Amino acid sequence: MKTGFLTLDAIEAFDRDGYVVVENLLDVEETELLGTIARRDHALVKSRMSRADGEGGSVDLVVENELPANSIYSAIVQAEPLVSAMESLLGDEVYHYHHKMILKEPRIGGAWTWHQDYGYWYNNGCLFPDMASCMFAVDRATKENGCLQVLRGSHHMGRIDHIKRGDQTGADMERVNAALQRMELVHVEMTPGSAVLFHGNTLHRSDQNQSENPRWAFICCYNARSNDPYKDGRHPHYSPLDQVVANGIAAIGHHHLQMLQTEANSR
Repeated sequence: MKTGFLTLDAIEAFDRDGYVVVENLLDVEETELLGTIARRDHALVKSRMSRADGEGGSVDLVVENELPANSIYSAIVQAEPLVSAMESLLGDEVYHYHHKMILKEPRIGGAWTWHQDYGYWYNNGCLFPDMASCMFAVDRATKENGCLQVLRGSHHMGRIDHIKRGDQTGADMERVNAALQRMELVHVEMTPGSAVLFHGNTLHRSDQNQSENPRWAFICCYNARSNDPYKDGRHPHYSPLDQVVANGIAAIGHHHLQMLQTEANSR
């Protein structure tokens, strides 16, 4: 993983815009390992669930609260450069809130409605929006295959009421439509291995995948230690991260891939 990527300009962009894009945060080897492992991971495929988008499509995703040993997912979540960056952005020690894989398949991958992550996490007992996510592009993310869209600066609006829409819960569209008149809509197109870090109150969505290309994305979600939920919710309370050195991801990834191959041979 790239080190020293959170420059002063990047911090200022995050504070101003609610997000910052980091090109090639994972190197080529790490990115290829992540993609190969995710697509061979029998447990991940078995855990897929779908969320109807209210537009005739559905999104497949896998959400995990635990960080299993010898897993490339855990290694990325706990990578020291990323953890340090999140701590600088949130001004506190951070912990793993959960991680997830979004699986938008060609022609059938559904949309995500406009929402804020803190719009969900508020109900889990987190008092403050001192939370952020890092989305890695596993595949190339484009407008055609339903890349992330963000509303620049929308985190300054604070939390918006969220309403059930299909199988998803989305932000109040009256307020979103008003915000769209005043703020810039940005399509976050990324190459594999690149990432976008975004605030828990940043409004974001994505379109259906109308292309012939998949759009898988891996998302690491963090909470500040001081924001430990006051009640039990869907995601964990604070526990310290066992950080992984920047160049340790590939070694763990190769071990993870070997375990998957051994598992496949035994079935």
